[in-house]
Amino acid sequence: MKLKMKTKIQIGIIGLGKFGFKFGQTLVDLGHEVLGVDTSEERVKHAQYYFTQVYQADAANKEVLKQMRIDELEHVLISVGDAIAASIMISMYLKELGVRNVWAKAIHHDYEKLLYKIGADKVIIPEYMAAQLIANRIAMPGFIEHLPFDKSMGIKEFTVKTWAGKTLKEIDMTNIYNVQVIAIKKFGQKDYSFIPKAGDILKQGDSFVAIGIVTQLSKINS
Repeated sequence: MKLKMKTKIQIGIIGLGKFGFKFGQTLVDLGHEVLGVDTSEERVKHAQYYFTQVYQADAANKEVLKQMRIDELEHVLISVGDAIAASIMISMYLKELGVRNVWAKAIHHDYEKLLYKIGADKVIIPEYMAAQLIANRIAMPGFIEHLPFDKSMGIKEFTVKTWAGKTLKEIDMTNIYNVQVIAIKKFGQKDYSFIPKAGDILKQGDSFVAIGIVTQLSKINS
């Protein structure tokens, strides 16, 4: 095993392919400490310049996971591609060792169901998520993102046109569309102001961000 030590570990990533590495790199950029594990020497060498700590090891071996003290981590993501057997074994071992939050990457829904039965807390299918996001962004210009806890919910940005001169109370999006405005940006300004008041007046060219069911967001013509 190869190891690079810096400081205390918070998040583990098993499998440092494109998805796993990018996931970890993003967490590091956000200020988190990341442990990476992979059997590939090349991937480990690449990741050691970014991650807090890196092992070259077979995570499908329970004793190896114990040696890495994986049980001290609050979150572990398993991203071992289409290696279904390895992903299942690692998920099971992590839960047996007491890891509180085990996330796993899957490649299709049957794989997803199996990982949940094994005990994974959250299963991600990146290709499905990306396809859904891109489709919604094409179909609904201004669409920003689905919410991770409920894929039927989303966030969308709107530009004020026909609603110019009206207040949020007059538009009454909460009751009519069952969505909530969470931020407003005045025309020409750079930053949004959050938690707007019902009496705030919208002007031509202003932008606002709303949260709600994706199908309802698609009905809004601002």
